[in-house]
Amino acid sequence: MASSMSAYTLSTIAAWYFSNIGVILLNKYLLSVWGFKFPIFLTMCHMVMCLVLAAATRSLGFVPRQNLKSRRHLLKIAVLAVVFVASVVGGNVSLRFIPVSFNQAIGATTPFFTALLSLFIMRQKETPEVYVTLVPIVLGIVLASKAEPLFHLTGFIACVSATFARALKSVLQGLLLTNETEKLDSLNLLLFMSPVALLVLVSAVTVMEPDAFGVFAENCVSSPKFFCIITLNCVLAFSVNLTNFLVTKCTSPLTLQVLGNAKGAVAVVVSIFLFKNPVSPVGMFGYSITIMGVVAYSEAKKRSKEKLRRREDLGELLSGAPNGSGGKLNQLK
Repeated sequence: MASSMSAYTLSTIAAWYFSNIGVILLNKYLLSVWGFKFPIFLTMCHMVMCLVLAAATRSLGFVPRQNLKSRRHLLKIAVLAVVFVASVVGGNVSLRFIPVSFNQAIGATTPFFTALLSLFIMRQKETPEVYVTLVPIVLGIVLASKAEPLFHLTGFIACVSATFARALKSVLQGLLLTNETEKLDSLNLLLFMSPVALLVLVSAVTVMEPDAFGVFAENCVSSPKFFCIITLNCVLAFSVNLTNFLVTKCTSPLTLQVLGNAKGAVAVVVSIFLFKNPVSPVGMFGYSITIMGVVAYSEAKKRSKEKLRRREDLGELLSGAPNGSGGKLNQLK
C-alpha cells in the first residue's frame, strides 16, 4: 500500500510538472511562434475550458462539493476573480514579447511582492530574517534584466504586473476568506471564479481584441493543427489547477512551494532548448541568485511559522492549561 501511494504521489507530481511547463510553452508557441497575437482571447479560452471541466470534475465526485455561503461570499470571490484575470492576462501578454526564461525569472520574485503587500494591506510583519532574503530575490532579477539579450519593455512591464497581481491574489485570498466556512479548495475556487472571469474577459476581448474571434475561426478551419494545439493548451490550463489540488492533497502546501521553485528552473532549461533563445551568463547568474533567494525565503518563512506556533502553544499553556500538562510544556522547552 505504501509503495502504491508513493507511486501515485510521484505520478501526480509528474503530471503537475508537465501541466505547468506545458501550458507555459504552448502559450509561448501560440502567441509568439504561431503568431496568434491575442493573449486576452487565449486566456478566455482557458477559462471556458476550466469552467466546463471544473464543473464536470465536481459533478463526478472527484472533489468535495463546497458552496457559496452568502452574497458577501460571492463578492469576495468576484474580487479574487478580477485579480486572477489580471495575473493570467499579464503573464500571457508578456510571453508575446519576452522569452519564457525571462518570464520565469521575473515570476520568481512573487515572494517579494507578497511580503510587501502583506505588510501594507494586512499589517503583517515578517521577521528580519525573512526580509533579508528578499534582497537576493530583487538583486538577481535586476542583474537578469540588465543582461537579458531579448529585453522588451512592454513584456517586462506586463510580466511584473502579472507577478504583482499573483501576489495580490494570494494576500487578498488570505484576507477575504479568513472564515473557515468560506475557505475553498483550489478547484471549487476556480469553479466559482470562472463565470466572473469569463464576463471580464469577454468584455475585454470585445473592446481590445475585436478581430480575435474571426482570426481564431479562420485558423481552426485552415489548420487542424492549430485547433489541436489550442485545445491541448486549454486542457493543460485546467490540469494545472487539478494537479495543484491533488499534489496539495497528497503532500502539503510547503511541498508544493518547493516544487514550484524547481519548476521555474526546469521551465527555463526546457524553453531555452526548444525556442533557442539567447541567454547570457550574467542573466543566468542573476536568475540563480533569485532562485536561491526564493529558497532562503521559503525556509525563513517556515522557521518563522514554527516559532510563532511554539510561542502560541506556550502562551496557551501558561494562561489557562489544566493540571497535568507539564509534560507538553517540557516538550515545548
